[in-house]
Amino acid sequence: MKILQQLRIPLYLSVFAIVFASCSSTGELAQNSTSEPETEPTTEDTVTEASEELAPTEDWHLLAPTADPYYGTGVELAYEELLMNKQPRKEVIVAIIDSGTDIEHEDLADNIWVNEDEIAGNGIDDDGNGYVDDIHGWNFIGGPDGSHVVEDTYEVTRIYASMRDDFEGLNPADLNEEELAEFNYYEEIKADFMAERNEVQTVLQNITGFEQAIMGSKRVFGVTHIDSVSAADLESDPNDTPLKAQAKQVLNYVKEVGLTEEDLQEAKEQYQTLAEFGMNPDFDPRPIVGDDYEDLSNRYYGNNDVAGPRSDHGTHVAGIVGAIRKNNVGMDGIADVKLMILRTVPMGDERDKDVANAIRYAAENGADIMNMSFGKGYSPQKAYVDAAIRYADSLGVLMIHGAGNDGANIDTTDNFPTRTYLSGGTATNFMDIGASSWEEGEALPAVFSNYGASNVDLFAPGVAIYSTYPNNEYKANDGTSMAAPVVSGIAALIMSYYPDLTATQVKEILMDSSTKPEVQIVNQPGSGEEAVLVPFSELSISGGVVNAFEALKMADQLSDY
Repeated sequence: MKILQQLRIPLYLSVFAIVFASCSSTGELAQNSTSEPETEPTTEDTVTEASEELAPTEDWHLLAPTADPYYGTGVELAYEELLMNKQPRKEVIVAIIDSGTDIEHEDLADNIWVNEDEIAGNGIDDDGNGYVDDIHGWNFIGGPDGSHVVEDTYEVTRIYASMRDDFEGLNPADLNEEELAEFNYYEEIKADFMAERNEVQTVLQNITGFEQAIMGSKRVFGVTHIDSVSAADLESDPNDTPLKAQAKQVLNYVKEVGLTEEDLQEAKEQYQTLAEFGMNPDFDPRPIVGDDYEDLSNRYYGNNDVAGPRSDHGTHVAGIVGAIRKNNVGMDGIADVKLMILRTVPMGDERDKDVANAIRYAAENGADIMNMSFGKGYSPQKAYVDAAIRYADSLGVLMIHGAGNDGANIDTTDNFPTRTYLSGGTATNFMDIGASSWEEGEALPAVFSNYGASNVDLFAPGVAIYSTYPNNEYKANDGTSMAAPVVSGIAALIMSYYPDLTATQVKEILMDSSTKPEVQIVNQPGSGEEAVLVPFSELSISGGVVNAFEALKMADQLSDY
């Protein structure tokens, strides 16, 4: 389901909400959740021994692939053994094309790109690039008055809305061949739109029901927060009433998957937003931007507020690439880089025009790498995006894109943008990245990750990745949105120390040096509880997980430095 790709919530929430809707434990408990208990929560540590053994460390993705049980990237080992006595030879610029980034974050501020050719706040386009006061990048979904697009529709919603008035209610028998082809396409779009809207509504109902079940469970235990219930409290007891047994079932599951009440509330808000805006064909926020959206030649719109009103996703992505290292604050990014911020992704699907213009801006203003942690199932102006990708490719910019979170094979399922042009041919310096977990063996690929033997280049850590969050906070997130910046960071690390290598060479190094797991048979992502076992080598072109240590060794051999 494409709409899950940009949700800023743990990806398992949409799954367990559906699973729990069919459990007998939720109904009666929900009916008993009408009031809050009076008991105050305690600070007791309720993490079980099993979860302590399995929980990844906050820096697991930086550890060596051999650091049992973590399947990391070897970033720290590379710094310790390969780069200790070396200095970076180039300041690499990584464009974060995303939802916006908190550029004042304590662990990011010093690594934010500054356009030295622009004078801040003078209202003049000093460098003549078409963007006034673009000090740290640009916001393509902002208005000239400083306002912002926060929510937007999904692409399937927009296409459905654009065709609905012309095709709804037509009789196919009355149409000529050309009209019939368009009508049939409309029927496909309508079916897809209705299916996704129904799924959003179903998941929202299930999350609400599960939220009520948790409230009922807390009432049974007489607590105000689930953290007040210990593992011992949840042990099975033959003397339990049916209601107590059901409460234990609910809370045991909550603790098993690591859910917090805050996660659940965030999930509910996300799906409410989807229902109200993303899947609403009558909602159109584009007038805020003030451009003529149909005029693709109009590139110069928006504003210079690169943080925007909601920068959680982009801040998390930026930190993975380039949070300040070894400052004893928060967490360590992968590389010391400059982060060019391009706000392009709303709460909904990014628009092709904005994506294309962000890519062009990054390429024209010196970005070496673009990180694109977004995706969608339709691309009506793909030719315009293709032209921008072709331009960036010609300049040798490495474009790194998250493969998506549908558990789907993108060799047979669309996930845009893509390396393949409508007119034929492919972009050389474009990479699609799948997400790996921190576990070895069959669970190595993340259950949600897209894959593809022809279209996914390699996998990278994308589960429980700890990074920066707005307002000097930090949080762990899941997604190929996290895997892509892991690769972007490692690519930037290579370019920093070996600037003579081209983007194409860096891509080849990342692929060739990737770790091939010892246990090759793994769970196919998206195959559900009855997992389908497949060779890991069939899930991507390289058949491996990115390995910074081996990549830097290979770069050293290929470089003239």
